[in-house]
Amino acid sequence: MENKSVVKSGIGFGSVLAITISWSVNHSIIWAIIHGCFSWLYVIYYALTR
Repeated sequence: MENKSVVKSGIGFGSVLAITISWSVNHSIIWAIIHGCFSWLYVIYYALTR
């Protein structure tokens, strides 16, 4: 029997958190999208610099 895995689509918690933080700080959709792509890196950066 073959083991088939299903790929879950959508965005993760890290991306949602990064987008929310970015929006609250910058009020810019472009920056929110960029920070959403970097997700946990931006969240950690924000936590260390605030």
